[in-house]
Amino acid sequence: MFDVTIIGAGPAGVSAALYARRANLSVLILHNGAGALEKAHRIENYYGFPNGISGLELYENGIKQAENLEITVQKAEVTHIEMNADFAFTLKTEEQKIQTKSVVIATGNKKLRPAIKGLADLEGKGVSYCAICDAFFYRKKDVVVIGDGNFAVSEAQDLLNVASSLKILTDGKDSTYVKSLSNGKYEVIDKKIIEIQENPQTNKVDAVIFEDKSQLKVDGVFVALGEAGAANFAKKLGLFLNGDSIKVNEKMETNIPGIFSCGNSTGGLLQISKAVYEGTLAGLSAIEYIRKKAKEAK
Repeated sequence: MFDVTIIGAGPAGVSAALYARRANLSVLILHNGAGALEKAHRIENYYGFPNGISGLELYENGIKQAENLEITVQKAEVTHIEMNADFAFTLKTEEQKIQTKSVVIATGNKKLRPAIKGLADLEGKGVSYCAICDAFFYRKKDVVVIGDGNFAVSEAQDLLNVASSLKILTDGKDSTYVKSLSNGKYEVIDKKIIEIQENPQTNKVDAVIFEDKSQLKVDGVFVALGEAGAANFAKKLGLFLNGDSIKVNEKMETNIPGIFSCGNSTGGLLQISKAVYEGTLAGLSAIEYIRKKAKEAK
């Protein structure tokens, strides 16, 4: 079991890891690539780089720095965080379950909305971004999940025993991977979607219209593009939110003891300087939390 597991390897996540590791805690970083930082062609407003630095180079430097401190760094997509009865946590990836005493969410925030006609207008009217939050409302109903990766499969699993019928729609993307994970439990459709149609009587989702003009009658559409972000984890765990950002106090603590958040996950100024500062606070708070728990256990 790790003392601290950090989801995200950007400036916030690595900063938290560095402080936790220097306190002699066992630290794991889980990440699924550079994310938004990779898209920064040149960063010229961050202290210590007179000639600027690319986002990718800064990201790779952070990973090397963590590994030099013997922090375990793994590339893996986290799909679930569960709180155990002993107030520790289990993180699930495609290939493993990881036990940890505390969690720092530093994923940034992603709410990817495909450019499908009618989708935005029907949010809250049959279009959802959180299966575990809204599955209850679709008991014995026909639902679909839009997505083509592990996140979509994870959301499908939360709906599988609730809905009357369930399908994953990859919206024209290659469906091979999702089909390989379906085990025949649900149908996977790879047709391109052009519209989510509204029922004029109920003003709710009525059907998915495909590029070939065929349609699929549905009661609910769950969007699960890319990988789970901060808001997705927050909703599943019951963390308080400010909009789509995780609500934290001045120590980067969430409302659940042992879970911290920092960087873009908490909203506000989306700058590297803020991410490093909040990551530092989250790391220090995690140290304090682990030491307190250790004393209580004696």
